[in-house]
Amino acid sequence: MNEVRKLAGQTVVYGVGTIIPRFLNYAILTSFYTYVFKKEQYGVVTELYAWMALLLIVLTYGMETGFFRFSQKKEDYEKVYSTSLISLFTTSLVFIILVNIFIRPVAGFLKYSENFDYIRMFSAIVAIDAFCAIPFARLRRDNRPVIFSVIKIANVLITIITVVFLLKIAPGIYKNSTGWFRNIYNPDYGVGYVFLANLIGSSATMLMLLPFIIKVRLRFYRETWNRMIVYSFPLLIAGLSGSINDVIDKILLRRLTGEESGLATVGEYGAGYKIAVLMALFIQMFRFAAEPFFFERARRDNARETYVIVMKYFVIVMLIIYMVLNLYLSGIQYIIDPSYRSSMVVVPIVSMAYILYGIYLNHSIWYKINDLTRFGVYITFSGAVVTVIINLLFIPQFGYMASAWAHVASYGLMIIMSFIFARKYYRIDYKLGQLLPYFLIAITSVIFAALYNYKSIWSELTVNTVMLAGFLIFAQYRDKVFNTFFKGNI
Repeated sequence: MNEVRKLAGQTVVYGVGTIIPRFLNYAILTSFYTYVFKKEQYGVVTELYAWMALLLIVLTYGMETGFFRFSQKKEDYEKVYSTSLISLFTTSLVFIILVNIFIRPVAGFLKYSENFDYIRMFSAIVAIDAFCAIPFARLRRDNRPVIFSVIKIANVLITIITVVFLLKIAPGIYKNSTGWFRNIYNPDYGVGYVFLANLIGSSATMLMLLPFIIKVRLRFYRETWNRMIVYSFPLLIAGLSGSINDVIDKILLRRLTGEESGLATVGEYGAGYKIAVLMALFIQMFRFAAEPFFFERARRDNARETYVIVMKYFVIVMLIIYMVLNLYLSGIQYIIDPSYRSSMVVVPIVSMAYILYGIYLNHSIWYKINDLTRFGVYITFSGAVVTVIINLLFIPQFGYMASAWAHVASYGLMIIMSFIFARKYYRIDYKLGQLLPYFLIAITSVIFAALYNYKSIWSELTVNTVMLAGFLIFAQYRDKVFNTFFKGNI
């Protein structure tokens, strides 16, 4: 089916703008941070970025999906885009002003009373990124993945170059300097330079997006905004609940494991979690391509059949990535400092949780295309409740292992609830039972690789590669996976 192959192609292109910059971020910056910072310092980065993820959902309040939903008609396109831009610019500006006015209580609540500048930069980064969400959505809506990818990659490269300069090169310049550089650089500022580099990267991104902002005639349409808010507000609640599923563990770990060791625990867990999040990157690039694709296909008679096919091949591809990540984990772990490597134990658990999340993401299209976004609230809120309860009950005894398993429980519940609700409103038979052999092979292979005592690294590589090859052969024999993506035959 050519349209599914087209989706795969767009996913690859969006992957250049998602996987490459995020991979650079994780493979270079995460590695760099673990070698430069102590665990408690890296814990600061991990925790504040967790807060940032939550606030980014609040400040975009579902307008991305609302933009896709209401820009389908050509005559409404510019009206919806202009209204979305003005709305997000206004709320982002108000957010920055409020944080700076109430900087003392905000910093106190976040437990950074001695680092007001962290919070100021943090608020500016969130506000800029929230505002840029709509220009990026326009690029996706207009099927311009190349420009989208170039800007995303440029953002990360600017951030990486700035971080390396500020934390690695600048201290040497400071040491050998007697002039102006000593007046503007503080070698003890440490973690603060991470946020400064991110702020520079986000600001540069906004400048690169400026041509797609100023070329539209800016005008606010109240009636359009009201329709969008009614549609998008439930997505805000759903997105916030989903973000809680993703990041609340980093916030609770510090508070439930004690102030002295809390940030160190967060830092250690954050390093292992970042390895597992590579799974989420593939899901994200798929989402960028799939969201406009699903909305556009919803008007066609064969929409359900298309969704079923997309789900099947999505799961197979994600399980392949899952196996690659976990079968070669003993080599991948070297990208982080040895003192952080005990957290590698969470990688198979969290990466499987993200496969479950990807299944939910695919399935959730039923309530988005039918304007039933309230069900997204019910589902993700339930998942968030499970996440919070498991973390609160079990972190004191099991530490971050409880946080890892909470992801699996939460996303598993969300899948079940989504299927139950969809049976009444938009039933699709995804035939997930036919995918069970794939899950069985992948999970069994990863468990075996984790428990078996290999005699050498070469025997480990050989055995694990054979298991991966076996999965690929099975996938080709059963569902002609390679034919699908390279020949377009389904």
